[in-house]
Amino acid sequence: MYLEVNDLTVDFHTEDGVVHAVGGLSFEVERGSTLGIVGESGSGKSVTNLAVLGLHNPETAQISGSITLDGQELLTASRSTMERLRGNKIAMIFQDPLTSLSPFHTVGAQIAEVYRKHKGVSRSVARDRAIEMLDRVGIPQPKLRVDEYPHQFSGGMRQRAMIAMALVCDPGLLIADEPTTALDVTVQAQILDLLRELQEQTGTAIILVTHDLGVVASTAHEVLVMYAGRAVERGTMREVLREPRHPYTWGLLGSMPSLRQAVDEPLRPVRGTPPSLINVPRGCPFHPRCDFMELLGREVCTGERPELSPHRGHGDACYLPLKQKTEIRERAAGKETT
Repeated sequence: MYLEVNDLTVDFHTEDGVVHAVGGLSFEVERGSTLGIVGESGSGKSVTNLAVLGLHNPETAQISGSITLDGQELLTASRSTMERLRGNKIAMIFQDPLTSLSPFHTVGAQIAEVYRKHKGVSRSVARDRAIEMLDRVGIPQPKLRVDEYPHQFSGGMRQRAMIAMALVCDPGLLIADEPTTALDVTVQAQILDLLRELQEQTGTAIILVTHDLGVVASTAHEVLVMYAGRAVERGTMREVLREPRHPYTWGLLGSMPSLRQAVDEPLRPVRGTPPSLINVPRGCPFHPRCDFMELLGREVCTGERPELSPHRGHGDACYLPLKQKTEIRERAAGKETT
């Protein structure tokens, strides 16, 4: 595996208490594959990826577990080692390119700076590389656009420029943190097609962070569903989206429009709100919002926290027997068809 995360825990010490942002999280990503991490805001998706990049403040964040990239441990790596890796072997596309790009420097200069830092080339070589990357991600007239500022680019073009900056050193791992959130549907499709094409060309491993299951369905090979800082379901894209096992995954899928539903049928949102990560509910963290807790009883769901099982393949963290989950899912599918 190119990236391996084992038993990752991230806590933040605040005046109100300890925020348990991520707890006991494990996953793997191979070269040439895409892992989609989904969940509501506050589920720990971005915190996990910032831990992979080593961007948490060590004075406020307490991190344990293991993160290895191509066999190299990252959690114990020195600051200088992480600086050599970031932008070179690991790169990230941030959610809002307008705030991630500096307004005081041209787009080309910002792309070239990354290449010069990691490859030690001259300014002219780095500029040529920036032009090449802008052309590669589909920016028209790259030789002219390379000297323009971020405010002169459209939203879709700024996101393409961010992708060019992230891929300028051909990293082995690309983390895309909700790269299509602020884009219209047409540009969103173009960006996703671009990521797929670049992955086919370079064999880059991609972690795609999103709350849009439609994006996951069209892009990801593997899916990890997170809730309250923990993984509640994991499997291939087809397994998780076609045969979901965890009630939270059912809720996410039920809140999306379906072609099989009647036009006037209302969506079924997940009731309630995500829990406080300072006071995470005992047992299964989803039990206060779960519609199926009465099938097992409160004492079961509020006892020990269910672990993601099995450790390989399609797994979920729920005490409901698999046969019962299948019956519930089939009943729901029957209602939609009717």
